[in-house]
Amino acid sequence: MDAEIARVVALGASNLTRGFHTVVTTARAAWGPEVEVLAALGHGRSYGVHSTFLVRKLPGILECGLWRQLGRSAALPTRALITDVGNDILYGYSAQQTLDWVGEAVVRLQRFTRDIVLTDLPIDSIRRSSRAKFYALRSLYVPSCRLSYERLLETAERVNAGLAGLAADRGARFCHQHESWYGFDPIHIRPALWREAWQEILGLPRAAVDRRASGAEVLRVYLMRPERRWLFGVEQATPQVGPRLPSGARIWLY
Repeated sequence: MDAEIARVVALGASNLTRGFHTVVTTARAAWGPEVEVLAALGHGRSYGVHSTFLVRKLPGILECGLWRQLGRSAALPTRALITDVGNDILYGYSAQQTLDWVGEAVVRLQRFTRDIVLTDLPIDSIRRSSRAKFYALRSLYVPSCRLSYERLLETAERVNAGLAGLAADRGARFCHQHESWYGFDPIHIRPALWREAWQEILGLPRAAVDRRASGAEVLRVYLMRPERRWLFGVEQATPQVGPRLPSGARIWLY
């Protein structure tokens, strides 16, 4: 257990959003109730451009206020996570553009910490997915996407290889996502395995389980507003003050 960690910075999209409370409680169990969690997340989140999911739009992760907050915060021992890289592939961006955006995120994070975890794509789960399932899920999650199954797989393979190289070049820990974490849906971790998966991604495969969280806390975390978003085209700005949960941990969302 790394008792010195005081801050977790997490970048991601739908998997991070769905499992975010698990990330918070796992960090709290490992590093205590004073741990800070800064996250840029959201269903369909892009690293480089604005992205829309249903009626909600978010700025790209590289454009959001998280970087400004890090720059003005006191230096603390920090572990950073970079996850959910695949959305930009579905939005039609090339493997190189996707890797450039992730590379920029790594460079920025290294101004604050050398302790960075970079996850791969769930490539094994994607490979086992049938074409029919791919086209059905593509229509559900990203209706505007027109990538063929073959093109998606080719681009995902190139991004995955690039992520491994990026992690090696930059000294980040490269975390492989196990096929067993995924079920019928090949891109979203099964809820029953959120704790196992996020403990491993956080580098805490044997972390203690935090049992203080209530259903009300889970709902509160899920309903927290990010600093900036648009709903039905109307911008909402929510200053981030790092509220402390009753059971511990402070959260900033971007």
